[in-house]
Amino acid sequence: MKREGDTKQRLVKVAAQLIWEQSYGSVGVDDICKKAGVTKGSFYFAFPSKVDLAIAALEEHWQTKRAILDSIFSSQEPALSRFEKYCDLIISDQKSKREEFGKVCGCPACSLGSELSTQDERIRQKSDELMERFIRYLTSAVSALQTEGLIPQEDPKVVARQIYDYIMGLMLEAKIQNSLEALHRLKPGVFRILGLKPTGLTSISA
Repeated sequence: MKREGDTKQRLVKVAAQLIWEQSYGSVGVDDICKKAGVTKGSFYFAFPSKVDLAIAALEEHWQTKRAILDSIFSSQEPALSRFEKYCDLIISDQKSKREEFGKVCGCPACSLGSELSTQDERIRQKSDELMERFIRYLTSAVSALQTEGLIPQEDPKVVARQIYDYIMGLMLEAKIQNSLEALHRLKPGVFRILGLKPTGLTSISA
C-alpha cells in the first residue's frame, strides 16, 4: 500500500509541475510517467485516466496552500492585513515559479479550467469548485472589513468576486506576457476595489 501511495504521490507531483509549466494538452501520459519514473501500467493502476490525475493534482495544489490561506485569513488577523498578505503571497508564488521553471505560470486551476472547461466537465467542475473556495476566503475578509467599519455595507461576496476576477485577470496577463510587470498593479488594484489604500507595496522584479 505504501508503494502504491508513493507512486500516486510522484505522479501527482510531476503532473502538477508539467501541466502548470506547460499545458494539459501538451503533456502526455508518457511524459508524466518518464519524469515520475513509473511505468504506464503503474500509472493506470493508480489513476483511471489523465483527467483523474489532473484533478488530483489540482486538489494537491489546493491542499499545499490551505494552511497558508487559513493563517492569512485567520479571524485573529486584522482584515486589512489579510489582503496585504494575500497579495504578497500571490507575488511570491509567481516569482518562485518563474525562478523554478523560467516562465510565469499563472494560476493552475484557472489555466487548466480555461483550457479544458469546454472539453471535460469534471475539470470544469473542479476548477469552479477551487475558485469558490478562494472566493470564500476573500468574502470572509471583506465581511471583516465591513465589521470594522472600514468599507460600506454591501454584499461581501459580490466584492470578493470582483477582487478575485481582478486577480485572475492580472495573473493571466502576467502569464501571457511572461513577465511579472502586471503584478505591480495587484495590490493597488485590489485596494482600489475596496476603496482603501495599501499600507505598503511589495517590490517586484519583472
